[in-house]
Amino acid sequence: MQTNTPALATLFQQLGLDHDQTSIERFIKRHSPLPESCRLADAPFWDKAQADFLRQQLLADAEWAEVVDQLNLLLRG
Repeated sequence: MQTNTPALATLFQQLGLDHDQTSIERFIKRHSPLPESCRLADAPFWDKAQADFLRQQLLADAEWAEVVDQLNLLLRG
């Protein structure tokens, strides 16, 4: 699995998660696949602040939206 995009590591850091390559891959493996019926921000593994951040970024189509979409796709795989 190739997930070493710097923006993805920065998103993990922003979410307060370990953001080295191994930690990102472990997170994705542990939480995949996320059911299609579950919105990314509603996934049970986020705390409230993380979920709010993800939701706000997507709703505002903010600078983080593209990398949040990338994470969403990785978790669906």
